[in-house]
Amino acid sequence: MSRSSRRPFLALVVALGLLAAACVSETSDGGGEAAPGAGQGDTIKVGILHSLSGTMAISEVSVRDAELLAIEEINAAGGVLGKQLVPVIEDGASDWPTFAEKADKLINVDKVAATFGGWTSASRKAMLPVFESNEALLYYPVQYEGLEQSPYIFYSGATTNQQIVPALDHLKEQGAKTLFLVGSDYVFPRTANKIIKAYAAANGMQIVGEEYTPLGSVEFATVVNKVREAQPDFVFNTLNGDSNVAFFKELRNVGLDAASMPTLSVSIAEEEIRGIGAANLENHLVAWNYYQTTDTPENERFVAAYKAAYGEDRVTDDPIEAGYTQVHLWAMAVEKAGTTEVEAVKEASKGLSFAAPEGTVTIDDENQHIAKTARIGRIRADGLIDEIAGSDGPIAPDPFLETYPWAQGLAG
Repeated sequence: MSRSSRRPFLALVVALGLLAAACVSETSDGGGEAAPGAGQGDTIKVGILHSLSGTMAISEVSVRDAELLAIEEINAAGGVLGKQLVPVIEDGASDWPTFAEKADKLINVDKVAATFGGWTSASRKAMLPVFESNEALLYYPVQYEGLEQSPYIFYSGATTNQQIVPALDHLKEQGAKTLFLVGSDYVFPRTANKIIKAYAAANGMQIVGEEYTPLGSVEFATVVNKVREAQPDFVFNTLNGDSNVAFFKELRNVGLDAASMPTLSVSIAEEEIRGIGAANLENHLVAWNYYQTTDTPENERFVAAYKAAYGEDRVTDDPIEAGYTQVHLWAMAVEKAGTTEVEAVKEASKGLSFAAPEGTVTIDDENQHIAKTARIGRIRADGLIDEIAGSDGPIAPDPFLETYPWAQGLAG
């Protein structure tokens, strides 16, 4: 499909999704009848639930776009079970109760077969009881702090041993002895930093500062002053959303760059770099499982398709790629199961592999996380990221860090 024809198509996909959201499905999920989302006729409805407004929109809008791209590809190839996918799009508005409310609507009013969405752990934890109580499926595309497993969530982003622990291993290899922790004040940064502190204690590192700011905060003069006074070897950054813009601009305002105050971030990817400005981030480090520069044939095709759909100035990144990948994984599982029925899809997903842009990913049989390759990156002047270190291959997910003696007791 040409670039000129793809953009109207995607606009049509969004319009269909909004139309579906306005309609109450008559489809029953009772025994022997059509499964939720199976639709009447030739369509299957799926939910897309991201922050399209508020502080997290800087990150989540592009994940929505990637999920729509995957839906377009699947529909162009004949759909799922011979039916076309119709997205029902909702805005979580960077507000955790809203995520729970919209999740309930997607499940019980729109009768979607599955929902793809969320970013922050606060949004995921708000949605978790909704999906569990309704025995419905959520596909969550973003790295997170681990220490969680739900029978109704597929975690397609990294868990702790696939991102945070490899990042700490890299800093240790670089000789880092002191770390300053900066994060947004909610569950992911606080839990991640609890893990980081346990790792540091077991590996001869010292935490010389720990600061949190409200999600969406733009005032970082005091925090940056504390960082400058502590003079850590590295700042480990778990800020989320547009707070990163203010933080890195403040660092630069006081003359701190990657040489004088290096940071490693786990929630800044290529999309956020566009909003923060590459000049504020050049040579700082990040840890993910995928970059736009990742060298696989599948990624070359993915980047080309994403840019063709949304413009040459757009970038791909890890959550964007995970959002795209998880839609394909769900579609593969439904085809294998021969139904959208939740328990059948879960069973069909066990051990399922997909040649994703990041490389082959495989769904774990037990915890519904995905085996992923760890990649440490350095931010370039043009806003892209070069991989400078990483694992030899996919790392099996260990969300409760059961294989790490220093982490025992953290889940309690």
